[in-house]
Amino acid sequence: MRASGILLPISSLPSEYGIGAFDRSAYDFVDTLVKAGQAYWQILPMGPTGYGDSPYQAFSTFAGNPYFISLPELVSQGYLTQQDLDAAGLSDDGAYVNYENIYEKRFPLLRRAYQGSNISESVEFQEYVTANAEWLPDYALFMAIKDSKGGQSFLEWEDDIKRRKPETLARYRADYEEDITFYMFLQYEFARQWKALKKYANEKGVQIIGDIPIYVALDSADTWANPELFQFTEELKPKAVAGCPPDAFSETGQLWGNPLYDWKYHEETGFAWWLKRLRNCFSWYDMVRIDHFRGFDEYYAIPYGEPTAVNGKWETGPGIALFEAMEEALGKQQIIAEDLGFLTDSVRKLLIDTGYPGMKVLQFAFDSREESDYMPHNYTANSVVYTGTHDNQTTLSWWKEMSEVDREVALRYMNLPNRWVTKKMLTWQLITMAQRSVSDLCIIPAQDYLCLPATARINTPSTLGYNWQWRMKKDAFTDKLCEKIKKMTKLYGRLVKTS
Repeated sequence: MRASGILLPISSLPSEYGIGAFDRSAYDFVDTLVKAGQAYWQILPMGPTGYGDSPYQAFSTFAGNPYFISLPELVSQGYLTQQDLDAAGLSDDGAYVNYENIYEKRFPLLRRAYQGSNISESVEFQEYVTANAEWLPDYALFMAIKDSKGGQSFLEWEDDIKRRKPETLARYRADYEEDITFYMFLQYEFARQWKALKKYANEKGVQIIGDIPIYVALDSADTWANPELFQFTEELKPKAVAGCPPDAFSETGQLWGNPLYDWKYHEETGFAWWLKRLRNCFSWYDMVRIDHFRGFDEYYAIPYGEPTAVNGKWETGPGIALFEAMEEALGKQQIIAEDLGFLTDSVRKLLIDTGYPGMKVLQFAFDSREESDYMPHNYTANSVVYTGTHDNQTTLSWWKEMSEVDREVALRYMNLPNRWVTKKMLTWQLITMAQRSVSDLCIIPAQDYLCLPATARINTPSTLGYNWQWRMKKDAFTDKLCEKIKKMTKLYGRLVKTS
């Protein structure tokens, strides 16, 4: 079935109090999607972010980001007062997320809400803790210990707690019982609020596309609680870490630094941990984009301690076995494979064998040196087309930054003159090309519909600072714009009837 949607991270919603959250702005955006005839809302990973604020480097693959908890909802529950929110100092200009300010001022509010909740007496809370016993106690303890050590990585903790000696774990659980319950409360409230928002979207005919990073963060509850899942030495140091080799975009490659999986161990356990992870994802989302799909065929291993990715090498991944185990355990699920970049024949075969739709990004299409697989005439229906992703420049600025020869290819492909064409017109031309392509699903970043410049870019890969900060202005999607989008969606056969 042909359909379309909009890509907008939760953090980019125009909520009050400094960052997008599960508040009125989220429900309003669902209404905007319906008004614009869109059937999908694609978001980024929702895990609790750490250093660098990247949603792809979370403290837990199972936990939710406490920043997304709606503060007004906590007021409506009687856990906080409006005066608490007014005095918190979280108001800003709404254009960008100030993570330092959020960290320093939002957590005290959340702590106050916990203290006013009497949550331990809640039967629903107790049921939530029991249902999530496989990961929640470890995560809550991990965060409590991290707080007590000023945010220090678990790799630097004392040996007895780093290695999780039973008597030491028992002592820490007793010493930090209140903090542990606080972090459990945050996860309960996150899950409760997200469930309500997703239910609202689904009832309106909008499905949620989530994102699962292939790797977990090195400093995470996942690695601390389950070191056997990863390629660690006996000293709990990574043998190698993840990244990408040098290419046309980077002479030294990309050094991500995530720990690599011990795939032999995962296979021996029937991929039990992965199945838990995927089950959690499908409880959150209707459809899941699996990040860095190539890594399941072959992954790039860089010796730990290397300053760049130059000296890495390719190793064999789990292949189709993981996805067969997933389908057997979880049934047929809606999945998008992030298959961008250089693809080998074995990766293409894996994609075909799974049957998952791959991604087509129009910003990658117009290479003057050779014909690209991303040109629309090369698409198949079983694909998802984007103008750009969260890692791309906004299309308005992409046109501005293109080389003259690549722009000439693009203009000839669209049969447009090289004169009298504005960047805004070209942005809509690319959106139109995506919408009318044969791809079953079309996803357009909100910034492109709004024709925003480079200041609205979400992320520039392999850089620190100024990423994950952009926020959409309130009422950015006017009735006129929604009607324009809806007409285009209908014209190209993507309009799905919603309530």
